[in-house]
Amino acid sequence: MKRIEIFVENIILASRWLLVVFYLGLAVALAIYAFSFASKLIDFIAKVAFLNETDTILKMLSLIDAALVASLVVMVIISGYENFVSRFDQADEVHWLGTIDAGSLKIKVASTIVAISSIHLLQVFLNLTQFTTEQLTWFTVIHLAFVFSALFLAYIDRLMVKDKSGKKDDEPSL
Repeated sequence: MKRIEIFVENIILASRWLLVVFYLGLAVALAIYAFSFASKLIDFIAKVAFLNETDTILKMLSLIDAALVASLVVMVIISGYENFVSRFDQADEVHWLGTIDAGSLKIKVASTIVAISSIHLLQVFLNLTQFTTEQLTWFTVIHLAFVFSALFLAYIDRLMVKDKSGKKDDEPSL
């Protein structure tokens, strides 16, 4: 019976390597997105002399948005692989490897989503005339939902850290 248990456990542990397919797929998607970014950048460079200040800001916000999305993908690839598949052999080359656990990753992802949503909302507000009041309201409500979700995740993570340290909620922190 013990042999069967060990066999099943080995299969379950080996299944984590299936995640590599997802991380490699995200790397390919990131490469494709890099081409999209390059296209946006070339378009911006070609039109910069003819853009007014608002349009210039909108183009730059679009580039910032793309950089945040790309950073989010890299963060998920690296920390997901590190947390769920295997430690990197080159961990000493990148100082933050091994410091992002699954809880921290969720908070970083949520924070990045809030930042991306903020940029989109700013782009919308710079183009107010193109949107109805109802659309503006929904954009704002959706953004606030992202903000509250991120805050809630951070709060839960803080509670988890307190629980791990063995400190009770009513104890003062030093």
